[in-house]
Amino acid sequence: MHTIEPARLKNGVAVDSLPEPQPVTAGSDALIRGRALIFWDPMSLPGTRFAKKLDAIDTDQITPATDCVSESLETLDEKWKAGSFRYLMPDFRARVHSGQNFVIAGDRFAIGSSREMSPAGLKGVAEEAGLEMVVVCGNNMGDIFRRNSFNLGLHVVQSPEAVADARNGDSFSFDPVSRRLRNETQQQDYEPVPLSSKEEEIRVSGGIFAVGRREFKKSVQTRPSVKWPDPAAASRMTSTEQIIYAHRVDTDLAPADVRPGATIRVYADLLPASDGTAPFAIHTFNQITGGNTIDPRQAAVANDHFVFTGLEADDKQTGIGREFARIHGIEKPYYATPGDGIFHFYFPEQGLVMPGQFIPGADSHSRAYGAYGAVGIGVGSTTLGFGWSTGYIYFTLAKARRVVFRGRLNPWVGGKDIVLELLRRWGAKQSQGMSVELVDGDKQLPIAYRNTIANMMAEAEALNGIFAPDEITYDWYRRKGVTDLPYPEFGPGADAVYELDEAFDLAEVRPMIAKPFSPGNAFPAEDVARERITFDKAMIGSCTNGSYDDLLQAAFVLRAAREQGVKKVEQEFAIFPGSGGVGKQIETPDPRLGGESIAQVFRSVGGEIRQSWCGPCFGQGPDSLSPGQRAITSFNRNWQNRMGLGGEGYLASPAVVAASALVGYMAPPSELGLKWDPEVFGI
Repeated sequence: MHTIEPARLKNGVAVDSLPEPQPVTAGSDALIRGRALIFWDPMSLPGTRFAKKLDAIDTDQITPATDCVSESLETLDEKWKAGSFRYLMPDFRARVHSGQNFVIAGDRFAIGSSREMSPAGLKGVAEEAGLEMVVVCGNNMGDIFRRNSFNLGLHVVQSPEAVADARNGDSFSFDPVSRRLRNETQQQDYEPVPLSSKEEEIRVSGGIFAVGRREFKKSVQTRPSVKWPDPAAASRMTSTEQIIYAHRVDTDLAPADVRPGATIRVYADLLPASDGTAPFAIHTFNQITGGNTIDPRQAAVANDHFVFTGLEADDKQTGIGREFARIHGIEKPYYATPGDGIFHFYFPEQGLVMPGQFIPGADSHSRAYGAYGAVGIGVGSTTLGFGWSTGYIYFTLAKARRVVFRGRLNPWVGGKDIVLELLRRWGAKQSQGMSVELVDGDKQLPIAYRNTIANMMAEAEALNGIFAPDEITYDWYRRKGVTDLPYPEFGPGADAVYELDEAFDLAEVRPMIAKPFSPGNAFPAEDVARERITFDKAMIGSCTNGSYDDLLQAAFVLRAAREQGVKKVEQEFAIFPGSGGVGKQIETPDPRLGGESIAQVFRSVGGEIRQSWCGPCFGQGPDSLSPGQRAITSFNRNWQNRMGLGGEGYLASPAVVAASALVGYMAPPSELGLKWDPEVFGI
């Protein structure tokens, strides 16, 4: 059984030979000066009194996927710098070099993926010109970007007032000691949103490399332990808070110390990376440990992002992780080769994800582990490399909110429809960065549905989302032959405190379709069907909807429609299993399909089974969208250029995508004249 292990020293290395902690050295206290570089909302009439700053700039726009590649550890950031705002502001690099080093943007800046290439690239662009960059934004900055920035020493300031006041040409100054921001042109001072004491400590002490070197020796000497709160304390804690408390490094912390806003050190059960995020994590590990003193702690790497593109640069990037695994003896199931699967499916499938675990993963959709009763969060590569070095990470708790799902599911409604409706209701503010307690009040949502919902807490901009383990969870493990779980049963305390507490009536949810360019821009599929929106491609899969049950849901629709005379899909139809294991499983006959396999059903209508990987979801490989193309998919993000430069992505459940593929325009299964029968179509 996978457990938290103590540090393992390399042969010939003694603890006494490890470097002693060095004293904290303060950074420069010189004022940073420069001019504003403002991202204006093009829809708000820039240059007029109606102009406003651009909200929701996601990390795909900061660093496009094709620029997330590193061909060697020596040239990590070359493409990151060159690609900074490549499409959103093509002259960004030149403008920064001219002295516009105060980036001004609206609310929800840098939402999205864990790609630390974004803050690293921005910092590097300024440093090329001998400047320091300061990012000034409004409310609810992307939590992973924010943490990554502190780790790297990129100055980030949340000040809605400063953002609202800023005008083109304004000169700014920033005091790196007090974090006070001043608009010199307008003679206005601003106090930014404060940091926690630990965040401030990391910031002023030189970033994550310096902190890691300081704490490395003691982390090797200390044996990890996990101790759960007693029943009285647990009754006042959310599921997330209980897991964090149990995994605390500093055992003198009391339950009352695990509260929103607190930054604490937390042992990790698993620290997974993709081939895309591994190189910078490897660099961080080498910088902290020397690279040859210990085995990476709790490390796992899945090759699922840049593996089937046929590009030499991508192969070089994958080769960095491959060599790291060879050097340190990381083997399956902790090292997944191309085609083994997307790590959010592969690692749970391999028994590495279990209830009660704390799993910081270097991919934003690591939140998916909440489906299994674990705290899964997205982190950047430097946080992951710090964890590989010490066995723990620094973690700041967020406020909690609860969503209780009750009510009878409507025909054709699955996990994707539920989460799209939730995102629609939450609107522009989304989760407000909170930790979300997800409660299946009627115990009816299968793991496949829970995976989709927890996974897309990334798009909800939540810290994490968790379904506390229940009989559905334990039954899933039993069916896999897993009966020995590492942690005791737990659930949200009866007296836990939630900032927001909401009831969600599942009977109000219909099959949904999200239009560009936001997962929350969702509408009932029946309404969308009346628009007769055509498309070039239909794609099912991804870490959000690539399980066997997800693909079975689509196969049910296809088989029933085929029996009614609909023989072939109208457009290109591609299927991406969530893992290699799922890919093999769908080739096996299923009695619920009359003895056909899922793959046979897909192929019978013109569908093509692809490799298990992430490529088309973020615009990589031959299935990515070309300019002007449109696709309906079961993916998780449909931001601008996300699925391919100039393409338009729509989001829906596997059932809706399958129905659309047959009809030729976006529509739910009811458009095919299929009558719902839970005995036939239920999962």
